[in-house]
Amino acid sequence: MKYHKDLLISHKSALLSREANVLFEEVCLPAATIKKSALENNIQWMQRYANQRGVSLAPHGKTTMTPWIFKAQQQAGAWAIGVGSAWQAAAAMASGINRVLMANQLVGKANMQVISRLKSHYPQVDYLCCVDSLSNAQTLSAFFSSQGQKVDILLELGVPGGRCGSRTPEAALALAQQIALLPGLRLRGLELYEGVLHSDDPQPQVENLLRDAARLACQLERYVEGEFILTGAGSVWYDVVCNIWLNAEIPAACRIVIRPGCYITHDKGIYHLAQQELRARDSVACDLGGDLISALELVAMVQSVPDSDRAVVNFGKRDCAFDAGLPQPVAHYRAGQALPFSPEAMQSIGIMDQHCMLQLAAGSDVQVGDILVFGTSHPCLTFDKWKTLLLIDDRYNVVDELETLF
Repeated sequence: MKYHKDLLISHKSALLSREANVLFEEVCLPAATIKKSALENNIQWMQRYANQRGVSLAPHGKTTMTPWIFKAQQQAGAWAIGVGSAWQAAAAMASGINRVLMANQLVGKANMQVISRLKSHYPQVDYLCCVDSLSNAQTLSAFFSSQGQKVDILLELGVPGGRCGSRTPEAALALAQQIALLPGLRLRGLELYEGVLHSDDPQPQVENLLRDAARLACQLERYVEGEFILTGAGSVWYDVVCNIWLNAEIPAACRIVIRPGCYITHDKGIYHLAQQELRARDSVACDLGGDLISALELVAMVQSVPDSDRAVVNFGKRDCAFDAGLPQPVAHYRAGQALPFSPEAMQSIGIMDQHCMLQLAAGSDVQVGDILVFGTSHPCLTFDKWKTLLLIDDRYNVVDELETLF
């Protein structure tokens, strides 16, 4: 269904005027907002970190799927944008991204056809995907050879019980030897994702995996064409990845690429805690100056106060992540004016499709129509609930509408 543009309802946080302020009910709430100053800070901070460590940055674009953000990251110096699917690769290329690192396997004829067409339409874009099996390698080679093309690949090293990836370095090396004989493939390096390792203390396991990868990279060097790409690191262990690989014996012509994604808006939950732990073990992050700032907020309205200790707010599972903790209030407004706020005064305790339930402390002054701002945890699963995000200044004036491409 197409909506008439004059109705201003092309997305669920539609603006009532071109110069709208979120706090003055000039935007349909709830709305997912991104503070421009915090976003720009995060883009610059992570790029400075990569530059300081002497590694390349390929932010995982699947976090945001937002072309405006892709371009801002590339303009700041990102070496590539990471994606997880053929569709995401298409979105990145259409956004003007020069290198797309698909940290996933390319499977299925339709997806291969999409990539083949993209390679023809965007010949200047460097596209890479992952391989972890001979059957997939043979299928890719046969398909792209038939199109008169080659596809650039990275071997994926995994762990037993993890997700994709050869389960041992020996299996990965054997696969590389077979790939070298396939005409439709060009091996460019080695990829892994250490974030699949979980335990009470996963760091020793992470470090062992990274050392295994460094040794494997030296063995793979003879099969790789051009610069060797060695890539890992999500949003939790990027410092450890740098520490291990920068101090390990690796191929001489090797580019180390880290791929954090959630840093872009950071959060007030699991990634806030992860960053605190990283700064405790990494002097480089501390010496850079500044830090990552939570940029993504959910702004919503109190729609009911049915009990003295209960308020209901007009957002729910359709609007935000709830897998890593519920969004929690961080600010309280009435008629556009900030009210005194204490985290102990109200707490999210339950969430349904369109409702969030707050537990109120005794004496809390919460009224129907009040606006509450919520901090979130795990930004990926909030981004994908919105076709349009509102870019705001520090006074909650809307400065742009950012389209997402999920």
